Amino acid sequence: MAKDKVMYVCNNCGQESAKWIGKCPACGQWNTFKEVRNVPSSLSERKGNWKVAGGISDKGRDTAKVLRLSDISAHDDPRIDMQDAELNRVLGGGLVPGSIVLLGGEPGIGKSTLSLQTMLHISRGGQKSLKVLYVSGEESAHQLKMRAERIVKGNSNGENDNFLILCENSLEAIFEHIKEVQPELMVIDSIQTISTEDVESSAGSIAQVRECASALLRFAKSSSVPVILIGHITKEGTLAGPKILEHIVDTVIQFEGDQHYMYRILRSIKNRFGSTSELGIYEMQQTGLRQVNNPSELLLTDNHDGLSGVAISSAIEGVRPFLVETQALVSSAAYGTPQRSATGFDQRRLNMLLAVLEKRVGFKLMQKDVFLNIAGGLRVTDMAMDLSVIAAVLSSNVDTPIEEGWCMAGEVGLSGEVRPVARIEQRISEAEKLGFQHIIIPKYNLSGLDKKKFKIDLVPVRKVEEALRALFG
Repeated sequence: MAKDKVMYVCNNCGQESAKWIGKCPACGQWNTFKEVRNVPSSLSERKGNWKVAGGISDKGRDTAKVLRLSDISAHDDPRIDMQDAELNRVLGGGLVPGSIVLLGGEPGIGKSTLSLQTMLHISRGGQKSLKVLYVSGEESAHQLKMRAERIVKGNSNGENDNFLILCENSLEAIFEHIKEVQPELMVIDSIQTISTEDVESSAGSIAQVRECASALLRFAKSSSVPVILIGHITKEGTLAGPKILEHIVDTVIQFEGDQHYMYRILRSIKNRFGSTSELGIYEMQQTGLRQVNNPSELLLTDNHDGLSGVAISSAIEGVRPFLVETQALVSSAAYGTPQRSATGFDQRRLNMLLAVLEKRVGFKLMQKDVFLNIAGGLRVTDMAMDLSVIAAVLSSNVDTPIEEGWCMAGEVGLSGEVRPVARIEQRISEAEKLGFQHIIIPKYNLSGLDKKKFKIDLVPVRKVEEALRALFG
């Protein structure tokens, strides 16, 4: 009988080594190698059993053949409507049949709540309802029933026969139940709690997560049944398990937000079927997660009139425009080294903008603390936020509020020029829709822009000094 072979695998990137190494030669991380016991060659003979257990024939295993590109059909399969506009947007228009999606986030952020309420809506979607199998390795059936009743307000009895719950941790047992019920959509909560008998290690280990995810991937691709995996994250905020887990799946979605706030942000990190720049916004309530269709109203407060250090920017994430409130506080440094702190904004870019403000505009901020915050707990990567960051910092520095009704959009270069931004018409329309009277835009964006269709006052600028002069006189 062959002897088990011990290998060491990097927990971050999946690099393998015959012995333990302190620093991974592939990704450069320290103390990430974990011991993995490989099962002997008989494992490869048992690996194919998942197809029989899953109700899929083994006959098609060797039927793959080489195809010409011109012979392959280019039509897209109709996507599955998730009955959730925010989730559909992040997925790229809906769930693709046969795809495998990984949903990660902080403990208690709402991953299971989002999955459960979405599956309840899909399984009761009238004529378009799907048979859903929800596999839970963390909660009991009684806990799931209580949560489902809270989400649908007690109306789940007798009218949702397409929603099936299975509390199981064994992968082989899960495939046996799949063969019996033949679901059209499947959720695994969570992948770290599922284990297979083919790997001699505890659930959640590198080998278990890798083998279980690979088996579920083969099942999804062969049966065209989409699978949603819920994954844990580490204390650093990355998805737990080997890095190969993110490479295996088609889509990686991160659920972000602070547990102390009621707003949650759904962001796509990887998507083979759509854009990764989309985001969805939810509000956590007693009855589940509510979709926020107009994030501009969420991210703006009405009580900042007369307060310094507040500037409104017209930002875009993906194809979605919304107005963001930028808050800044500038105070004298209490210690020798001034502090620079940014929440929801890149701190290195904040340092660059402060240098531009000091070098090109002439405001001395070397001996002052600067704190920046994006209201609403949102993390923004749009370069058009630069102008509002500089305006908010200057407003706090001179303790002069910006007049109500002003917003702005523009990228700031190192020489102090205001560079053009993309989709300027969408930004202007969003500001006009929310009742703003003036918007500062880069002068280069005026070319080809029909100003007659906008009622809002457009203020074009070429340099930062012109924008500050328009705001503060």
